[in-house]
Order: sequence, then structure tokens, then C-alpha cells
Amino acid sequence: MKEFLLFIVKHLVDNPEAVIVNEIDGERTVVYELRVGQGDMGKVIGKRGQTAKSIRTLLAAASAKTGKRAVLEILE
Repeated sequence: MKEFLLFIVKHLVDNPEAVIVNEIDGERTVVYELRVGQGDMGKVIGKRGQTAKSIRTLLAAASAKTGKRAVLEILE
């Protein structure tokens, strides 16, 4: 799942080398901390948050197969 998230985000931003994803695995939830480079936050969030919402939806759908809830935190 981490690789899936990296693949998507690296194709959205101007500085793909600065993208870092930390995965924190809990009993019922997996938290993904997405860090992007300076100036790339707008590309990940998108207009009115639509890009971030789409990424979260894809992540939730993919994680449904594992039986755990996925939470995405976007940090700069």
C-alpha cells in the first residue's frame, strides 16, 4: 500500500525525490504520513481539497481488502 501511495504522489508533484511516506501499523488502523517538499502541498491537496480526497478514497478502497482502516495525514 505504501508503494501505491508513493507511485501516485510522485507523479503529482514537481519534486518527487522529496516525497516520503511513513507507515504506522496499528491493530485496526494503518496511518500513512505523507511528507512532500516545499511548494508541492498545493498539488497534493488540489483545488478545494479534491485531489487529497481522491487519494484518500483510493487508499480506503485498497485497504478494505486488508480489513484495516487507512488514514492519510499530509504534511509539508
